[in-house]
Amino acid sequence: MHQTRKALPRAVRLALAASSLAMITAGAASADTVRVTIPEYSSKTMPYFQQAADAFMAENPDTEIELEMVPWASLQQKLVTDISGGVNADLAVIGTRWILDYAEQEVIEPLDDYMDDAFKGRFFETFLTPSVVDGTTFGLPIAASARAMFYNKDLLEEAGYSEPPATWDEMIEASKAIKALGKDGVFAYGLQGKSTETDVYFYYPMWSYGGTILTEDGMSGVNTEAGAKAMDIYMTLIDEGLTQPGVTDYQRADIENLFKQGKLGMVITGPFLSNQIKEQAPDLNYGLAKVPAGTTSATYGVTDSIVMFENSDVKDEAWAFLDFLFTTDQRVKFDEAEGFLPVNKEEAAMPMFADNEDLKVFTDLLAGAHFAPLVAGWEEIADSTITDLQATYLGQMEPEAALADIETRVNDILE
Repeated sequence: MHQTRKALPRAVRLALAASSLAMITAGAASADTVRVTIPEYSSKTMPYFQQAADAFMAENPDTEIELEMVPWASLQQKLVTDISGGVNADLAVIGTRWILDYAEQEVIEPLDDYMDDAFKGRFFETFLTPSVVDGTTFGLPIAASARAMFYNKDLLEEAGYSEPPATWDEMIEASKAIKALGKDGVFAYGLQGKSTETDVYFYYPMWSYGGTILTEDGMSGVNTEAGAKAMDIYMTLIDEGLTQPGVTDYQRADIENLFKQGKLGMVITGPFLSNQIKEQAPDLNYGLAKVPAGTTSATYGVTDSIVMFENSDVKDEAWAFLDFLFTTDQRVKFDEAEGFLPVNKEEAAMPMFADNEDLKVFTDLLAGAHFAPLVAGWEEIADSTITDLQATYLGQMEPEAALADIETRVNDILE
């Protein structure tokens, strides 16, 4: 899902707890205005939501929809500040992994009483369940994606490969062959080393060798044979010059841009890159494949959720707008604009999605998708993991020491 996100989890939980009294005494909106906070996915985000608001208001003239768009990077801090002051919006799009903290502090509204079976039946269960905490639904999947490997067909063919590598071992060999072409400014594999999802990039090979982020007893599962294998793969890629130089300076959008410019052989990312390529690099000869396998195949499943705040004074109006946003017509407009996977069954059956060969690659991967676990302090866990990964990529920590430190820091947070 999505754009760069930086959160302050301990501060989040403290601020949410401190906001309880403020929520009792302060309302979020006037009686006829529904305020909505949305993060920016792309240049198409506000135009989509504005047309949706206009269409809804045309059908519901007694309700006004007021939109506020903020960068993903500042969304979490803004929400914490607004909630603490009792001036938050009625609805907000958030990272699904934030839901547990919000639900535990009782600042978001349970939605089950608003939903009937017909409404629930619109969704694929895979995308609805990540917003469920202890049997209660606290959010709706506004955006959904998985991850697959984009590859430059021309570069691979020039390097002697008619098909994309299917395993990590094959990927390393293909990367060496691309490097051997000696093309200035062209690199084999785009490795993200900065900002949100840097940890996820590490999890791709770890998952594919049977690893898990958390063990069954809820503790860190990174310092394992699978974690060591993942670290070995990435350090091999870095040490042998098979990635772009300075990986810790590149966030996901940066390596996507390199790929669109024809400067990368392979990159792992979401379906939204397909839309970008069609618009920005229509002549790029690319293909899509599964994330390379180890002992198994695995990928990352992502949702962002839209939630209703508990202190809203216009919950019925807010729910009506949510209902409208999740009609098939509106879902088609949003997902077509942003390049996300359909969460709506009727939408998914439409030719523009059902016959989309790129999307089929992603939807076929969902059965083996891993989602970020719903645990308190997840953003802090991610940040701690990223810090040690970056130190390792820079040669400032030995891989074994980094894995041990991640395990210790994560377990401290979980405990």
